[in-house]
Amino acid sequence: MTYRLQAALTTAAFKLLAALPYGVTARLGDAIGKLLYRIPSRRRRIVLTNLMLCFPDMDEDTRQQLARNHFGHVLRSYLERGVQWFGNAERLGKLIELDTRIDLAACSEQPTIFLGFHFVGIEAGCMFYSMRHPVASLYSRMSSPLLEAISLAQRGRFGAEMIPRSGSGKQVVRALRAGCPVMLAADMDFGTPDSVFVPFFGVPACTLTSASRLASITGARVVPFTTEVLPDYRGYRLRVFDALEGYPSGSVEEDSRRMNAFLEAQIATMPEQYYWIHRRFKNRPVGMSPVY
Repeated sequence: MTYRLQAALTTAAFKLLAALPYGVTARLGDAIGKLLYRIPSRRRRIVLTNLMLCFPDMDEDTRQQLARNHFGHVLRSYLERGVQWFGNAERLGKLIELDTRIDLAACSEQPTIFLGFHFVGIEAGCMFYSMRHPVASLYSRMSSPLLEAISLAQRGRFGAEMIPRSGSGKQVVRALRAGCPVMLAADMDFGTPDSVFVPFFGVPACTLTSASRLASITGARVVPFTTEVLPDYRGYRLRVFDALEGYPSGSVEEDSRRMNAFLEAQIATMPEQYYWIHRRFKNRPVGMSPVY
């Protein structure tokens, strides 16, 4: 199959998902995810390992139910890319509630880093923001060049500047100094360079220091945000918090600890929606055994 044909078929599939009622797509993804959870797999082992490490006192039945619900949310998030990437602005606007403690229209008046976290709804929140305000957004390379090309085109269709995470420092600094807010997430394990080991639910986690370093260089305020998938298939809620006070502190270790502590508090409100399917503890401090 040629690349062009693959691209056409993949785009058609996403457009079909976008054309379906949101509730139908969401329910379908939830059902497929929970069905796939029944099948032993590497990803299921990763989720259960993460949950055992982060919630050692959780009983086995509760852990299994949380993991099953998480699989439903993850598969939903994949199918919901249809409406997120190909739905029009009016339809997306109706699916997302906004709860913000700052004036988003004034973000161009001072350098602003929006600090995101990998909850399953993050894509919807970023898309919603880009519909209404200028923004640059860091992205990670995908294993599929086809999906990466589609995602970049659709994520940027409302004007967002898409910046690859690798080697992005100069572009991010330039955007911030030009008055364009930058969205980034620093809660995944991308290896030890530019990272420190700090606790995440009491477990040493390889944590990126990018938000702290960029804020130090540019004087930007750091504003956390989360996107919650609402119950009863009602859509999403983008929640923008106040800027972190005293951040950066001058210590990347302390800033990273604070970021993880903030994230832990948010996970407590919607534990099934955090991206447990990621190998958060892939890299370990010297002398500690692998966990996956």
